[in-house]
Amino acid sequence: MRRLRWYHIPLALVALILVAILAQTLHVMLALRASAPRLEGQIAAQVSAPVSVARDAEGVPTLTAGSQADLAYAIGYLHAQERFFQMDQLRRVGAGELSELLGPPTLDIDRKLRVHRFRDRARAELGRMTPWERAVLDAYVAGVNSGLRALGSAPFEYAALLAKPEPWLAEDSLLTAYAMYFDLQGVAPTDELKMAAAARKLGAAMTEFLFPAGTALDSAIDGSLLPEPPMPESIQSSRAGPAVQAPLQDPAEAPNGSNAWAVDGSLSSSGAALVANDMHLGLSTPGIWYRARMIAPAEAGLPALDITGVTLPGAPFMVAGSNGHIAWGFTNSYIDTSDAVLLEEGPNDTYKTPRGPKPIQTLKLEICARIFCKPLLLKETLWGPVIADEDGRKVAMRWSAHDAGAVTPGGILRLMRAGSVDAALALAHQIGMPQQNFIVGDSSGAIAWTIIGRVPARFGMDGRRPSSWADGSRGWSGTLPPDQVPVVRQARIWTANTRTVGGDAYARLGYGGYDNGARAERIRKRLFQKNGDFTPKDMLSIQLDVRNDRNRFWQAQMLAALPKDSALRAPVENWQGQADSASVGFRLVNTFRSRTIALIYNAYLGEQEDKSNRSGASNQAEGPVRRLLTERPAGLVPPGYADWPAVLAAALRKVDEDVEKAAGGDVTRYTWGAVNKPQVNHPLSAILPPIGWLTDPKPVAVPGSGGTPRVDSPQHGASERFSVSPGHEADGLFQMPGGQSGYPWSPYYLAGHKDWLMGNPRPFLPGAPKWRLEFRPTTRTAD
Repeated sequence: MRRLRWYHIPLALVALILVAILAQTLHVMLALRASAPRLEGQIAAQVSAPVSVARDAEGVPTLTAGSQADLAYAIGYLHAQERFFQMDQLRRVGAGELSELLGPPTLDIDRKLRVHRFRDRARAELGRMTPWERAVLDAYVAGVNSGLRALGSAPFEYAALLAKPEPWLAEDSLLTAYAMYFDLQGVAPTDELKMAAAARKLGAAMTEFLFPAGTALDSAIDGSLLPEPPMPESIQSSRAGPAVQAPLQDPAEAPNGSNAWAVDGSLSSSGAALVANDMHLGLSTPGIWYRARMIAPAEAGLPALDITGVTLPGAPFMVAGSNGHIAWGFTNSYIDTSDAVLLEEGPNDTYKTPRGPKPIQTLKLEICARIFCKPLLLKETLWGPVIADEDGRKVAMRWSAHDAGAVTPGGILRLMRAGSVDAALALAHQIGMPQQNFIVGDSSGAIAWTIIGRVPARFGMDGRRPSSWADGSRGWSGTLPPDQVPVVRQARIWTANTRTVGGDAYARLGYGGYDNGARAERIRKRLFQKNGDFTPKDMLSIQLDVRNDRNRFWQAQMLAALPKDSALRAPVENWQGQADSASVGFRLVNTFRSRTIALIYNAYLGEQEDKSNRSGASNQAEGPVRRLLTERPAGLVPPGYADWPAVLAAALRKVDEDVEKAAGGDVTRYTWGAVNKPQVNHPLSAILPPIGWLTDPKPVAVPGSGGTPRVDSPQHGASERFSVSPGHEADGLFQMPGGQSGYPWSPYYLAGHKDWLMGNPRPFLPGAPKWRLEFRPTTRTAD
């Protein structure tokens, strides 16, 4: 009987667990069935006049309304019905409130995000809006909450998490923009902290050499080159002091970013400007963007609107696209938008300022994780929150995202109706948003580049290292006046997250961790291969270009280091320069490159190599390492190695180990496509695998790499691709991963995803209507 009791208890537990799993699965499936978005019919809504929504076979809507506010209501309704969980994630990231939905696993993330108190800043921004801007935003909020209530059940993700969605607030739309600040600029001035730690260990000269602002590989649109730091004769390394404490980054991968370029009317087949854009961001299903076309009459002193492009669920405006008069796109600029301020502390928790000592403020907050809350103490200063310690001193973060006006939806709403490049530029320098490279062209053929968003005006420093602002000789004097923000007008313009300009213009923008020039240079070469008659298909061809000229240097270095009888020699020797998915040679060369850079920087900085091959390397590491391997100075052999051939031999051993681990030692199986498979997954599928069975497309090997115009990797890639001439939208092309809908049983779920993978051209404009929805006016009440 005792034995039976011991067996019965586990069996009962297993039975209970199985019942619980089945019950939860049934709960999710019922919620999924009930939460289908509405595609057809008439809806009584808080609009001033009828609004029509015509969806095509891929779910892309054309919204026609009598006002911007009514458009906002309708797009808010659609966003909520198809993407509310995504919107919820964005606002919670912006506010540092993920744990209230996802629980303890995200507490550490929230602690880092909450420091910036963006919910408080969003509420303050609401009070600075014009009546027209607030009316549009309020209409959007009403549409979101109406769309959410109209679902038969909350989106299925909430059933899986045993949670309920909270209503949308006006401040939440601003939080989605603040979330993009985090995604595009990070939560701390890591490059400055990294350089400071390196300088303590290696001295100023070696740090400047290893962390240059530019290299000979740059491909700025003004043709400029920055002087490269001199190469020191020897290492003056101090083993005292800590290793680099800043977050680390794999030097083999480009930072999240984008490509954008344009040719003017003299070079396009249409005579209008031709703009191409592919913004590289994290991949998921659904994707970050929601496609739409919006049509409305003139209002508020603004011209009529007919615009097509991508919206960000959570916000009522078009992020990038074409309105018949202008087309525009973005790439992350990586200009310097934040600084690490060293505090000179005094007694009683005070610090020095140009106006005398001030107390460090302590804010007592709570951070909650579903069933419990914990206290969170934040330290605030005149310059911003305390975010780190640097060699025993507190560091405050001065960030443009903290400023009043950092998020201004009204600026983008006006940009959507701009009629020329000049009008767009005038708006760009007033708009509050994460600072981006802004490529714009118009129907007359003009094109231009500038920085959109507000640029900090520094004085007394270049912002590349932490510094004290206590005596008033260094700091910010607000933001640059619009006429001091650089603008470039020429026949061909290209950006790819690299330095764009030099001289005084560069000095005003600063270094924010931009990428090396490999991608930009390949794009530039392709743009100069034709002397005219560029079409959207020509632009798509450049977007899908997988030639990696950067790795030719590494191919030569690897061949010189490989033994004659190595099984790796033939595939490396036969590699023809393409980052093809079937290529063994490219993967070998790329692995050799990343291992070599990591070994060198780890040795200099005294770091321990880890399994993910990460190091404290600069995004500009390609330049210094090339110089080292070309000149091979005896005084700079990395610590722990006898000479430079020993460094390369160690890198080759790492490649051999990777081939053994990844391909069982069979080099023919060591293809690029085996690892270069975009994981376009639902955010919850990693922790709740059954969701992935419903939502996630099968990973497919694709070509391209961090050094090619096509950047599609397991974690991030082209969140969209388009090429279009304003006024000729019918000839434009568009691609997007993940499809329109976040509802897995949608008739157009993942529609277009295969074309994005394969690079097949798709129309920029929505297709013929398949479903029609109409919003009819009812009495407007508080939502």
